[in-house]
Amino acid sequence: MTERRIILEMGTGNDLYGEDYTKAACRAVQDALHHSSIVLFKSLGIDHREMRVQVTIGVQQPDRVDVDVVTAELPRGRAEVNIVHGGLNVHDTDNDTTHVIATAAIAALLPIDPAQWRLNKMARPDRPMG
Repeated sequence: MTERRIILEMGTGNDLYGEDYTKAACRAVQDALHHSSIVLFKSLGIDHREMRVQVTIGVQQPDRVDVDVVTAELPRGRAEVNIVHGGLNVHDTDNDTTHVIATAAIAALLPIDPAQWRLNKMARPDRPMG
């Protein structure tokens, strides 16, 4: 059965004073999660463990992110976390500190058989019902 992406959410997170890349990454994941609600699991009786969750985190220093800590932020599905170069560092020369900004993209995928689904032509807004 082919996996299909059912949602893609983006988020940003930061650590303004501690230069903690993991904290910024976790905050980016939480920001993305707070933008989404996937009701189809309960509505259609789908077990959330069938969902694969692909997370991509962008930070300026990927090697400073603890992947296990970020993975623990994901409440559902089988998580795959990939840390890449991205995000943004903003250096404050007056205070000799770096503000870390992380970005996150979270994709949820489900195995879906297209033959099991069809569009209801009656529900299209460009067609009158009846």
